[in-house]
Amino acid sequence: LAEVTAAAQKAADACRTIGVALTPCTVPESGRASFEIAETEIEFGMGIHGEPGIWRGPLKSADALTDEMLDLLLPELNMAKGSSTAVLVNSLGATPHEELFIVYRRVAEVLGQRGIRIVMPLIGRYATSMEMAGMSLTLMPLDSALEGLLQAPAGCPFWKV
Repeated sequence: LAEVTAAAQKAADACRTIGVALTPCTVPESGRASFEIAETEIEFGMGIHGEPGIWRGPLKSADALTDEMLDLLLPELNMAKGSSTAVLVNSLGATPHEELFIVYRRVAEVLGQRGIRIVMPLIGRYATSMEMAGMSLTLMPLDSALEGLLQAPAGCPFWKV
C-alpha cells in the first residue's frame, strides 16, 4: 500500500492542469448556474467547481487558447527536448470529442516542435462538471517508472483507455 501511495503522490505532484469554461454548470441542490458568463466570453483558468479563473474575456480560437494554456503549463514543467509527457484533454461535460481533438492536435504540434514525446494521450470525459461547456488540459512529465505505471493494465469504470 505504501508503494501505491508513493506512486500516486509522485504522479499527482508531476501533473499541471488548466481549464477553460464557456458555460457554467447547474448546481443540482439549488438548480442555479454556478456562475454567470456571457455567450461571447470564456473563463480562463477556472476551477472544475466554477471557481473564478485567471481572466474572463472574449472567445478566442482553439489554437490561441491552447497556446495560452501551454504558455502557462510548460514553464512550470521544465521539460527538455527528448522528454516524455502524458496528455489529458478533458471535456468538462458538454464539450464534444471533436472539439477536444482540435485542442489535442495543437498540443501535439507544439510539443512536437519542442521535441517532447506524447505517451498515451487521453482525450474525452474524465472529470466533468455536470453540463459545463469547456475543457481542461493536463500534462504529466514521465520518467520511466511513471510511464510504465501509466501504461500498465488497469480496470476501473472511470478509466477509459
